[in-house]
Amino acid sequence: MGKGELTRQRIIEEAAPIFNQRGFAGCSMQDVLDATGLEKGGVYRHFESKEELAAEAFRYAWARVAKARREGQDAIPGAVEKLKYSVRRFAETPGIFPGGCPLMNTAIDADDGNPLLRSLVCAAMKEWKARLASIVEEGIAGGEIRGEVEPRRVANTIIATLEGALMISRLEGNRTAVQDARESLEMMLGGIEAAS
Repeated sequence: MGKGELTRQRIIEEAAPIFNQRGFAGCSMQDVLDATGLEKGGVYRHFESKEELAAEAFRYAWARVAKARREGQDAIPGAVEKLKYSVRRFAETPGIFPGGCPLMNTAIDADDGNPLLRSLVCAAMKEWKARLASIVEEGIAGGEIRGEVEPRRVANTIIATLEGALMISRLEGNRTAVQDARESLEMMLGGIEAAS
């Protein structure tokens, strides 16, 4: 990686937490300049616009969060246990970025006003849902999960429950809602198992 590429990557890494905490509108380019110690020209040499930087910051933040949440999952035997592991990782893994989950934050921030960020969030959500649904499909194919279980529904329920619980926990300043969600999802996942 050349000096220019290293500088570009450093800008992304230092901007990601700012965008995650303050959102697109709340993060000024001055905030980025202050964090990086660069002049305006130093940032705009690498990014055509604030929107391009915000998009790269989201991509970086989401990649790091998704990797942390998946870590160790492939070593878990069985589809139901993999799903339970995913729920536990979400509930137990401390946030990598200040401000909470970049997916939820960016989804709320970009809902109406930023088509590029909205499309990136939609793609990230689609990938997360597909990964969970794929685990369910494998479990059905292997006879571990009941055949009538709808993979999309399981994926949507897991994501909606965890992200909603994270929002409640952040508002209340404790992890109670996330732990409640974890326990409820583990019971639900136990209920989709095929009879032995």
